[in-house]
Amino acid sequence: MPFEDREELVRRIENDLLDGLDEELELEIEDRTHNLPDGSGGQPESHAQRVAYFKELFRLQGELVKLQDWVASTRQKAVIIFEGRDAAGKGGVIKRITQRLNPRVCRVVALPAPNDRERTQWYFQRYAAHLPAAGEMVLFDRSWYNRAGVERVMGFCTDAEYEEFFRSAPEFERMLVRSGIKLIKYWFSITDDEQHLRFLGRIHDPLKQWKLSPMDLESRRRWEDYTRVKEAMLEQTHIPEAPWWVVPADNKKQARLNCISHLLGQFPYAEVERPEVLLPARVRNADYIRHPVPQDMIVPQIY
Repeated sequence: MPFEDREELVRRIENDLLDGLDEELELEIEDRTHNLPDGSGGQPESHAQRVAYFKELFRLQGELVKLQDWVASTRQKAVIIFEGRDAAGKGGVIKRITQRLNPRVCRVVALPAPNDRERTQWYFQRYAAHLPAAGEMVLFDRSWYNRAGVERVMGFCTDAEYEEFFRSAPEFERMLVRSGIKLIKYWFSITDDEQHLRFLGRIHDPLKQWKLSPMDLESRRRWEDYTRVKEAMLEQTHIPEAPWWVVPADNKKQARLNCISHLLGQFPYAEVERPEVLLPARVRNADYIRHPVPQDMIVPQIY
């Protein structure tokens, strides 16, 4: 039945918008053990701080929508790589970037360990299959830099393969840039103590235990090995065509805002003019009859 009461219509729309904000608050539940102003101790985050964080996050997400429209309309191609230690916050910022965006324009690639066939392919082959077409942004939640990190530390590649990666990766990335792809690389940097705290949070939180794998636990033991290979990776693959950007990430909220703000600054995007949208009137036919749904097909109304 059409809404005849304008105030009731406005109220319903406002409630719908508030529901959207509630979803954002639900996402923040995962940070409940880290709601501290500096991420490392002190008094719990104040209400004003949380409001300021959400206000700025929503503003940046609005800009991301403009960026998405610009990428689609101008047929841009973008690849954004997110690397860092386990529990560094890569997934959290990716979630906030993509939350309001069209998955047909902005998609996430998070590949599992290679299978037997993939291990015999050219190393970059399985990543190349996910590169963007015109009008697309692809976010890699870990990337070909696995070879310079976990594969090296855990012995999943030979010395020759590791050295060849450093010869090939810069050339591969230069090829991507020459083909018209904008390539942005982020390393999320956290301290030893902060990773320790986040791992403890995952161990004791049933909703986060799935994030912990034996590989994650072993990476904790080999912190210094990861530091050495990280330093070598940044030194040998920080090229003018695709430089590395380091995101200090001990404070999750600050890291998200800083990363999104920096990402927006990497594109000369502008707001795309949209035609006015008019909602057409629904056609109503006198002979239309809506048949009842059988009761046994209805989901139980538990709530």
